[in-house]
Amino acid sequence: MSKKKKKNRREPETLELSCVGVETHAHLDLEDFDEDREELLERARACGVSAIGNVFLGPDAFERNRTLFDAHPEVFFLLGIHPNNTDRCTDDDLERMRAHFKAEPRLLAVGEIGLDFYWDHVPHDVQAEAFVRQLHMARELGKPVVIHSRDAHERTVEILEAEGFRDYPVLWHCFGGDAGFAARVVSNGWMVSVPGPVTFNKNVETQAAVASVPLDRLVLETDCPYLTPEPWRGKRNHPALVVFTAEKVALLKAISVQDLWRITGENARRFFGLEKLAY
Repeated sequence: MSKKKKKNRREPETLELSCVGVETHAHLDLEDFDEDREELLERARACGVSAIGNVFLGPDAFERNRTLFDAHPEVFFLLGIHPNNTDRCTDDDLERMRAHFKAEPRLLAVGEIGLDFYWDHVPHDVQAEAFVRQLHMARELGKPVVIHSRDAHERTVEILEAEGFRDYPVLWHCFGGDAGFAARVVSNGWMVSVPGPVTFNKNVETQAAVASVPLDRLVLETDCPYLTPEPWRGKRNHPALVVFTAEKVALLKAISVQDLWRITGENARRFFGLEKLAY
């Protein structure tokens, strides 16, 4: 029996990008990174990632894990109750979140929040109620919103529009729709966050959608440890690998990867208000 040929994978350092990119959506507080979190944060910077948005999935996670990044001011924070956890979205949870946003300058956005109809964990009406309550909190605090929507795009947009979030700073996390849906997101004044699956050869619908989005509406993300881009698909994702997503998006937009990297970084800094942070 012949041995399976080892896949030749490029390292992210080979792109030699300047340190101006922003990775907008990571879950580095998860235990998946307990063995090498520091190493991967340093590697991300060496690969051109100037700032990383770490998403805490609820107030418990934030209170437990925020100190993991004390030595890394380049990591900014997002906090929200994920739709699959909204059966545990209590008044106390929302009050704790509100207090954290007021006390912690690194908390820059409410998210990821929204609807998830793929998993059957929480009734849809419960998800919707928690979504609306968190939208109201974001508006009260003057914070941008980062959306999670899986198999629920139409209902998610309906809620956002009904709650008056047209032209509010909204970022569509992990975009995977078609060009028609991309146009609807853009027409509402919202941003599109592109994850690793855009690099998959068969993902032509999303590639066409991303190609259609104006450059000033695009940012990049990993959603690590999930959704790893080629050529590392099948392995654990981490922030440095966002450069391969940048490479693919640059090809779709017919510009240099360095220009795409710089522009999406500028977009992310503007959306989150990263100039407020010293990093």
